[in-house]
Amino acid sequence: MQAIFETLFDVVYLVTVITLGILMIRGSKGRRQYLLYGVMAVTLGCGDAFHLVPRAIALCTTGLDHYTAALGIGKLVTSVTMTLFYVLLYYVWRARYQVSGQKGTTAAVWVLALVRIALCLMPQNAWTSANPPLSWGIYRNIPFTILGVLIVVLFYRSAKEKQDRPFRLLWLAVVVSFACYIPVVLFADTVPAVGMLMIPKTCSYVWAVLIGFNAMKGRND
Repeated sequence: MQAIFETLFDVVYLVTVITLGILMIRGSKGRRQYLLYGVMAVTLGCGDAFHLVPRAIALCTTGLDHYTAALGIGKLVTSVTMTLFYVLLYYVWRARYQVSGQKGTTAAVWVLALVRIALCLMPQNAWTSANPPLSWGIYRNIPFTILGVLIVVLFYRSAKEKQDRPFRLLWLAVVVSFACYIPVVLFADTVPAVGMLMIPKTCSYVWAVLIGFNAMKGRND
């Protein structure tokens, strides 16, 4: 039952975000914010596929234990592409609210992203091990979480200041994603049930993509 439900859920998720991303790229018509948003969505979907596809195959065949290396490498790729997702989202913020300057903020975003990626690439993560160290899971997610908080603050302030109805809840989608993700990093190995939080986390990313898609189509809700 888990294999069927999880596989269907993941397929729907991947098809949805990648399709919406492609539609946004094609429908952007020179509007930079929507082109970036589309690239962001495709990056999200393609990156997550590196982990979710091997996981679906494992669940439907011989089990997760037989795909440790593939799943680990998939997690590494996903970790990098998720970081790029937030860098692109930062540039969506700049384009949507016509932000100029802010060199300090831009530098902070790139430093946090590059530190996160560098930490992800460290061999101490033991991505292909059946028992990777929790400590490195925490280290690599510190700059990632700070980056997420920065994005939340930027979109919350700008949407409120500009009374931007279509993007008024984007900050909340990001908050929900991190609120579900962090407990999984910290406790999933010892309390497997915590892994269920990945479902609302995934839904929050679909929500974030839909916010951009609906805004492009002129829908406020």
